Amino acid sequence: MPVINIDELTDLDKATMEVTQLKTEVKLERAMTSKCCEEITEYIQSGAEEDPLVKGIPEEKNPFKEKGGCVVC
Repeated sequence: MPVINIDELTDLDKATMEVTQLKTEVKLERAMTSKCCEEITEYIQSGAEEDPLVKGIPEEKNPFKEKGGCVVC
């Protein structure tokens, strides 16, 4: 896709690009926010039991746990 420098375009070119974009966006299927929020909430809650960010990582399976310390005398 070529790079377009907006500063070099005429007002007519800018308006044409905007109309083209708006025609593309008007064809998109829209969904109600309330419906989407419900679906996202259900999805998150259904996987909460396996989610290590919610449940935590058991100490014996934690790959980031320090294996040992370094002692400087």
